[in-house]
Amino acid sequence: MLVKTKAIVISALKYGEADLIVKIYTESDGLKTYLLRGILKSRKGKLRTAMFQPATQLEIEANHKNKGNLESIREAKVLHPYTTLHTDISKTGIVMFLSEMLRGAIQEEEANPALYAYLENAFLWLDHHAHVANFHLLFLLKLTRYLGFYPDENHEELPFFNMETGMFQEHDEHYCIEGDSLQLLKKLMVTGFDGLTALKLNHARRNAFVETLLLYFDLHLQGFKRPRSLEILSGLYH
Repeated sequence: MLVKTKAIVISALKYGEADLIVKIYTESDGLKTYLLRGILKSRKGKLRTAMFQPATQLEIEANHKNKGNLESIREAKVLHPYTTLHTDISKTGIVMFLSEMLRGAIQEEEANPALYAYLENAFLWLDHHAHVANFHLLFLLKLTRYLGFYPDENHEELPFFNMETGMFQEHDEHYCIEGDSLQLLKKLMVTGFDGLTALKLNHARRNAFVETLLLYFDLHLQGFKRPRSLEILSGLYH
């Protein structure tokens, strides 16, 4: 079936000498995987390698056979050309990390307009703003709402948050957080992206909370793998 849809690139992997296998989150069908034949050597084709950098927002015309195989793209155009996302080294590191997280977290081949709109707007925000050191923390926390394990907002006054149940509670147990991590979680839960500039974190606290989020994802996503780009991310924003 020929489909025309908005789409956000999640990842691209070289396959053979000239092909790319790309994972793309589409507005029409959720996550899809495409084989782009000859794109790495083609200079005259309609598709360009630069179009398939992580987080690039496209409009694509694709053949969806929906048989579990690799699909094909006939045409693509960039919908929102970024001004900084792929040129600012710090933002590039954030995008690399988040694309790995999305590749492991999103599995469904079905439309989810709310998740698509979230990704679309979040990456545009990242492109347009300069103070983004804490962006990935809020991005991942908000992402859990669309993945089905956002923290239960009841009883936020309690002194522990159980990452296994996703609930605040009175007593400490395995996989509970407290203290600084708990306060940061509560603060992020009531913060929008525009409020991130008011969030002052040092390098150590930021990296510690990334580890908390990774454990939270691991507890709720089957087969979750720790992103290899975490080391690059950890070196940013000292």
